[in-house]
Amino acid sequence: MRKMAFRALLAGAALTFAGTASAQDYIQIGNLVDFTGNTAVVGKEYGQGKIDAMNWVNENGGINGKLLDFDTVDYSYVVPRALAAYKKWTTQRKVSAIQGWGTADTEAMVDFVAKDQVPYFSASYSGHLTDPQGKGPETKKPAPFNFFVGPSYSDGVRALVQWAADDWKKKGKAGKPKYVHMGDNHPYPNAPKKAGEDYAKEMGFDILPAIQYSLAPTDFKAQCLTLNQSGADYAFLANTSDSNIAMLRSCATVGVKAQFMANIWGYDENAMKAAGEAANGVVWVMGGAKWNDDVPGMKTIQAVSKISDPRGLAYRAVHYIRGVCSIFYMKEALEWADKNGGINGPNVKRAMYQKKDWVPVGMEGVCPAATWTDADHRGVARVFVYRGQVKGATDAPVVDLVKSGAVSMAKVFEANVPRKAEWLGL
Repeated sequence: MRKMAFRALLAGAALTFAGTASAQDYIQIGNLVDFTGNTAVVGKEYGQGKIDAMNWVNENGGINGKLLDFDTVDYSYVVPRALAAYKKWTTQRKVSAIQGWGTADTEAMVDFVAKDQVPYFSASYSGHLTDPQGKGPETKKPAPFNFFVGPSYSDGVRALVQWAADDWKKKGKAGKPKYVHMGDNHPYPNAPKKAGEDYAKEMGFDILPAIQYSLAPTDFKAQCLTLNQSGADYAFLANTSDSNIAMLRSCATVGVKAQFMANIWGYDENAMKAAGEAANGVVWVMGGAKWNDDVPGMKTIQAVSKISDPRGLAYRAVHYIRGVCSIFYMKEALEWADKNGGINGPNVKRAMYQKKDWVPVGMEGVCPAATWTDADHRGVARVFVYRGQVKGATDAPVVDLVKSGAVSMAKVFEANVPRKAEWLGL
């Protein structure tokens, strides 16, 4: 079995099996990844986690004996390519579920997913995907078949704003702190913009005009000078880490003093290595355990990791671990559906509502406790805020930097964001 799993991994295509098994022994899954586009720095980590986890599931009994036959498509963060993959999966392969990726493509497919009744587990945590019934006052469209594992981008920035307000108070600063949203004019960084600005205003911040910078990394000194001139105290970086690395480096050269905050995809161990001392002190939303944390579920994560790293030498960034978590929630939903009427879209959707404070078996302490209901898909309301610390040179491999303490991360704040009705779908 191990040999077949690796063949699928290297090909990046469907997992296929020899033998006499019949079609009903396989569960078709679509798997969308970005390994080559603007979000590839984090996409490779998350995507590898998903692939390893699905291969691990197949090597450990599958779904009640049925094997996952997954088709991995690298769409390079290009929406039309994602739509083409979706059409193939729903017409040719008749998938039972999809593991998706970005915000622009996930939001573009909400209507299709609902019409076709395909459970869609995205790596987009857009608040726009959280209202299954379309009852929120600012809901763009109902998303009854969309799920994600983690706090929404909007709840993430609300937690960061809470931390910033607490930080301002602890420092004994006078007057109102100034908050600025920074990001590309794109569905992903725009998703939490209104939520963050509205909540910061509610919490007593002055809101500054947003500063735009591209998802594609480049020299951002002009934006950094604008940030300095604005007098911002807290700057929320809404892009992914590749772009943010360039921003941090650029701002270090012009002496920016603002406290940078980043969303869940905006910072990690690889960002600390790449940006070096410029990444020191950034606070960001953390979506699960970090590699080698002393928690029971880390044994499962390490076993999954050995699917593509049999010698156990790789260091897995936080995004890899969250990719594994997404698969394990889907795994248990498929198992429940299989035993309660069969694996089909509506049954898998029903499965997502069966548990409260749900952590998949074997993932204790790793994946966040989640509760989804048929009225609210904000599965995770408990948000952890971490701070990164960089000490000295970062030209060694990440595994060595972490081991030596040259880069580290620690929790500095925790927020339980209320599931307010007026925030549903925002």
